[in-house]
Amino acid sequence: MNVQGFSHVTINVNDLNRALSFYVAVLKMQLVHRGRKDAYLEWGSAWICLQERPEKAKQREQLGVDHVAFYIDEKDFDEAVKQLQENNVKIVRGPIKRGLGWSVNFLDPDGTQLELHTSTLAERMKVWK
Repeated sequence: MNVQGFSHVTINVNDLNRALSFYVAVLKMQLVHRGRKDAYLEWGSAWICLQERPEKAKQREQLGVDHVAFYIDEKDFDEAVKQLQENNVKIVRGPIKRGLGWSVNFLDPDGTQLELHTSTLAERMKVWK
């Protein structure tokens, strides 16, 4: 297998309209496509798919993805945290210094944990060696 890199994350949501209000209006992701039950959004070089699956809402206690982290330049980090706070987004950890970078973890309207992180994998490994 000759994998070239990370492609995308698909997040199940209870209500697509409510999720889009958060991801587009608050996080400022760019809406690329909106279907009946899904939407594709772009954020820098990262992209995600939101998939309306209300039947999954009762299945919160499951193994799988713990959180989704997005890289943000350190010079933009404080402003991003301020925007989360101004929009009353629930912050569940941070902002804190983690290794060589800064991190803040927060929840989307369905409780999916997202993270903004300022360091690269190479920088993270310097701390773990």
